[in-house]
Amino acid sequence: MKRILVAGGAGFLGSNLCKRLVADEDNYVIALDNLLTGKERNIQPLMSLDNFEFIRGDVMDPVEFDVDQIYNAACPASPPAYQKDPINTTKTSVLGAINLLELAKRKNARYLQFSTSEVYGDAKVHPQPEEYWGNVNPIGLRSCYDEGKRCAESLCFDYWRQCGVDIKVIRIFNTYGPNMDPNDGRVISNFIIQALKGEDITVYGTGMQTRSFCYVDDLIEGIVRVMNNTEKGFVGPVNLGNPGEFNMLELAEKVIAFTGSNSKLRYCKLPSDDPVQRKPDISLAKEKLEWEPVVRLDDGLVKTIEYYRGIIG
Repeated sequence: MKRILVAGGAGFLGSNLCKRLVADEDNYVIALDNLLTGKERNIQPLMSLDNFEFIRGDVMDPVEFDVDQIYNAACPASPPAYQKDPINTTKTSVLGAINLLELAKRKNARYLQFSTSEVYGDAKVHPQPEEYWGNVNPIGLRSCYDEGKRCAESLCFDYWRQCGVDIKVIRIFNTYGPNMDPNDGRVISNFIIQALKGEDITVYGTGMQTRSFCYVDDLIEGIVRVMNNTEKGFVGPVNLGNPGEFNMLELAEKVIAFTGSNSKLRYCKLPSDDPVQRKPDISLAKEKLEWEPVVRLDDGLVKTIEYYRGIIG
């Protein structure tokens, strides 16, 4: 069996990845998570499977597993979560990457780093291609996450060049779907929960800032394709996201319509360093992976709303 470690395996993306991987009976999946932001409920349906194992642990500590592949999804990813303890966020990104890359080096395992579109910062190039170096504030409130991920990418490439570690790096754009924490703090979860509760929907700034939203099943498909790509020299970084672009007012209107809510819009001050535009250039993923999203935003929102109805009552 192929032994696979998913660090951050109880989180939103990690748990969906574990669900996908255990569907192949030739895989044995180990989910490692300290449950700081991950939730056991996300992986509860997998606990009884013979090819799944959950270990509560922290990537900031050295780890030792016999594995063939390592997915590093370990790090708080929503602004409220990573700003709550910014020092811990940076340490998770940097020390976590070091510990897992060292494991990959010892075990001759392939390592895939979950990076983020936030490495592009408040981008001056639109849409954002992988060649763009970004426009990031290194000392702002979001820097713990943005710069932590940029450092993790740097470490990956240094371990590849200096130590010969088999790496892959992906940059994930806004993703949504089941297992996203209702208190996640990102826009889709915020809008849906507020609408389901009949509360005012919080729109920051003018609401004209844009995001591109990728349904989680599409993203997981792309991630697995990156990990299993065998083309020599193809290590990334590679953008994974949905290039369909929507402003916040359009999103709010959709959520209100699909939930049948009477919620009104409430405008608030735009948060510090919040990007004005975010849209991936996925040309590389199309070329190398024959991948692009297939789930429409409307369809994904309906599935996500159903999930949230089920957990908040």
